[in-house]
Amino acid sequence: MGEKEISQAVIRRMPRYYRYLGELLDAGVERISSNDLSRRMNVTASQIRQDLNNFGGFGQQGYGYNVKYLYEEIGKILGLDQTHNIIVIGAGNLGQALANYVKFEKFGFVIIGLFDINPVLEQKLVRGIRIYMLDELEAFCKENRVDIAALTLPKKKADAVANRLVDNGVHAIWNFAHVDLELLNKDVVVENVHLSDSLMQLSYNIVKNRDD
Repeated sequence: MGEKEISQAVIRRMPRYYRYLGELLDAGVERISSNDLSRRMNVTASQIRQDLNNFGGFGQQGYGYNVKYLYEEIGKILGLDQTHNIIVIGAGNLGQALANYVKFEKFGFVIIGLFDINPVLEQKLVRGIRIYMLDELEAFCKENRVDIAALTLPKKKADAVANRLVDNGVHAIWNFAHVDLELLNKDVVVENVHLSDSLMQLSYNIVKNRDD
C-alpha cells in the first residue's frame, strides 16, 4: 500500500502549528489541549485534530498534546531535523536579504553560496557567504551538495537558469521570480513566492474593510 497522500492545505498549516508550539515552549507550557490551541491559532479544534491525525495524531484523550514532543514531531515531518544546503541565484537586494536572514539556520537551512552575473559583486561576502559568478555554477554544484536553489533574478532569465540548476542535480527551487517556471523535469519541487501577489491581496482587504 502506498503512502497516504496529504493535501497541500494541511501541509501549509504545519509550519504555523510549529511556530505556535515553539512560542508555547518558550513560555514554559508543557501540554495543551486542541481547544486551547485552537483559541490561540483561530483554527477549529476539529481541524487541528484532523490535520494531526494525518501523521498519527500525537494526542491523548483527556490529556491533550505534549508541547515539546509535538513540536519535535512536526519538525521531523517538515524535515527540520535535517540540514538543507541552499544557493541563491541573484545577489541583488532580495538575494542579499535572504543571505542576511540568520533565522533560516535555526531551522536547518544553510545558505552556502550566492550567484550573480555582475562582476562588481564577484567574491564579495554577505554575512561570510561568498558571491560567485554564474558561470561557476556547474563546478560549485559538483563540489557541494545543493538541496535548494532560491531564484531572485529577473523573470525573463528564470526558466533557463532553473533548468540549468535541474541539470546539475538541484531538485527543489524556491522561486521569487515573478513567473511560473516551465521546467523540463516535472519531478522538481517548486515553491513560488510572489511578493506582489501578497501585497495585492493585502490591498484588496484594506479596500474591502474601508467599504464595509
